[in-house]
Amino acid sequence: MSDVPTLPVTFRPGRTRAVLLTAAVALFVVITAIALLLEKLGPGERLSFIFTAALLAGVLALLARVKVVADDSGVTVVNIAGKRHLDWAEIVQVNLRPGDPWVFLNLTDGTSLPALGIQPGIAKQQAIADARALRSLVESHGPGDLP
Repeated sequence: MSDVPTLPVTFRPGRTRAVLLTAAVALFVVITAIALLLEKLGPGERLSFIFTAALLAGVLALLARVKVVADDSGVTVVNIAGKRHLDWAEIVQVNLRPGDPWVFLNLTDGTSLPALGIQPGIAKQQAIADARALRSLVESHGPGDLP
């Protein structure tokens, strides 16, 4: 297959990531500036404003960390709160159906794993191309010996 990407390859929602990280920085700067400019706030209140801004920015950064990394050993899915490595033989199918918020990987154990690193939110065509590329990688590496 000529359309199979060269390994290693990382899939991530680039535009979504840029928006989230920009929003995180802007949110932190604005809330911190407000905390420092409000004269009636005491030091503890200012600190709580800044802490809240850092917490909100951290949540946005967690949302921006999602990715799918394919290498010779398999696929690593990094979602918001976790990371999971799959051998190529564990992945049966790569799905991105119309209306899906992200790619789903059907696994040999009968479960489905969401892969938030490929999501059609802001960049639908890129997500479709990434899903096709991951699907071609899975097909080229074969499902192994399924039970």
